[in-house]
Amino acid sequence: MILYGLPTSPYSRKVMAFASQKGIALESCAQKLDWPAGAFDPAFLACSPFKKVPALRDGDFAIADSSAIVAYLDALHPLPNLIPLEPRSRARVIWFEEYADTLVAPVVSRIFANRVFFKRFLGREGDQAAALKAEREELPPLLDYLEAELPAAGFLVDERLTLADIAVISSLANLRHHEFALDRWPKAASYSKRMLALPCFAGGIAKERALFAA
Repeated sequence: MILYGLPTSPYSRKVMAFASQKGIALESCAQKLDWPAGAFDPAFLACSPFKKVPALRDGDFAIADSSAIVAYLDALHPLPNLIPLEPRSRARVIWFEEYADTLVAPVVSRIFANRVFFKRFLGREGDQAAALKAEREELPPLLDYLEAELPAAGFLVDERLTLADIAVISSLANLRHHEFALDRWPKAASYSKRMLALPCFAGGIAKERALFAA
């Protein structure tokens, strides 16, 4: 299987971590970091005609969007079970994935892109006003919610690693690339540190840091 994605994309990171925890081997085909302005890889476009990242190719089957890819991988490899079958737990896991994908990731991306990505990879300044607004006004309520939901230690649902944790941490990870402090949210800070040290995340995060250091 080939995954077309971006190294710093929370959605690509979610799929890679999910696949890693499942023991599924994915060949990562990273798109250029300036892909919005550059030429698209035809193989990527064949999988994702609307340019959604990531996209997956499995033989003659192609699908785009991280949630669709996760659902496909989970159906192919049900174990280990990362999406609970018990109705309430399953609903909470899907909710946290939605929270991460549609609420947290866009806000963190506004901070990360404008503070780091545009200058480091595209050679232009970001919108610092937009980053500041996201940092001071948009992100705190989302972290307040997470802080209230987190146990003192452990995981978000069923006291074990699930897609909920993978999605949330995938969306928060880019805060680490510009040393955003989570001091106001001690449980979230501890949780983030623990999760990013897990094998399903650690290798990918190390590659991302190497990319920034290059």
